Amino acid sequence: MQIQEIINELEHFAPSALKEDFDNVGLLLGDASKNATGVLITLDVTEDVVDEAIERGCNLIVSHHPIMLSGLKKINGRNATERIVIKAIQNNIAIYASHTNADSVMNGVSGKMCEKLGLENCKILAPKKESLLKLVTFVPTEQAEQVREAIFKAGAGHIGNYDACSYNLNGEGTFRAGDNTNPFVGEKGEIHTEAEVRIETVLPDYLKGRVVGALINAHPYEEVAYDLYPLVNDWVSTGLGMVGELPHAIDEATFLNRLKNIFKAGGVRYTNLLNKPIKRVAVCGGSGSFLLGKAIAEKADVFVTGDFKYHQFADAENRILIADIGHFESEQYTKEVFFEILTKKFSNFAIHLSNVNTNPVNYL
Repeated sequence: MQIQEIINELEHFAPSALKEDFDNVGLLLGDASKNATGVLITLDVTEDVVDEAIERGCNLIVSHHPIMLSGLKKINGRNATERIVIKAIQNNIAIYASHTNADSVMNGVSGKMCEKLGLENCKILAPKKESLLKLVTFVPTEQAEQVREAIFKAGAGHIGNYDACSYNLNGEGTFRAGDNTNPFVGEKGEIHTEAEVRIETVLPDYLKGRVVGALINAHPYEEVAYDLYPLVNDWVSTGLGMVGELPHAIDEATFLNRLKNIFKAGGVRYTNLLNKPIKRVAVCGGSGSFLLGKAIAEKADVFVTGDFKYHQFADAENRILIADIGHFESEQYTKEVFFEILTKKFSNFAIHLSNVNTNPVNYL
């Protein structure tokens, strides 16, 4: 099995196109055409993790955090990143990162936090905006089904938990074929009227090329008429953070203690208790302070994340309880996400969770 086959499965789960602009994801190092000998899954790539991959005979490391966010100008081993790159290259180890793209899918980083907390009725806290297109095309009636199937297979037609979504309207199309044509129906030089179906569907903008290509390949006409319209709709199944509900409301102290135990936190930093039950919970893996306003707008009782700064705690203004469990602690179960995806697809292949604790923060 090639490394590319493993990457394909990870990309199907969390396409690199969903990353934030600042991020650096995908295959960061190595040759995807090489045969895979084993996969080591980690939150961060450290020198110890590379050593572990060598010891286990794994030539692919799958990490949440990328080893570099910007380009390297020199690779001479003077810092940890450069030494990691050198050692990985010397040992033919590929490194793949799924970072903010894994944050942006329903069952990704924040989704796993919801699972650990036992939340129900979960949804994306901050859906992506202006990331959807509407495709409209016109197809002869008899070929409408084959065209729909092709564009759905290419990734169009998903709305929330529904797929194969389209709107279809019967009508008539007219055209006149020129001299240098080979019309599917009608005669050259004559105006032709054809019973057609107007097909409307939606797609993520990053799939535009694939979907339009599938449309053109499946459509019987030489010249395919289609329109693409940008949509301002929220993409409700994709975005950052999540919000859900506990099966039963619990008091704040009980929730904070449960939170500390579930996420094995050395400590939980939190704002003043509001003396009201915790039922609705917002979460964001990693550094989520930028989503505080969204959590408040969603009427969450508590917002669980990491990396809140001193003055940002004051922004709660007694409207919500902030619980900062730490960056690593909030993302640690991301390894399980990748492991579950890959072992489900490749059940008889060597896929390992790293035993290296990559958390750079310690607590007394």
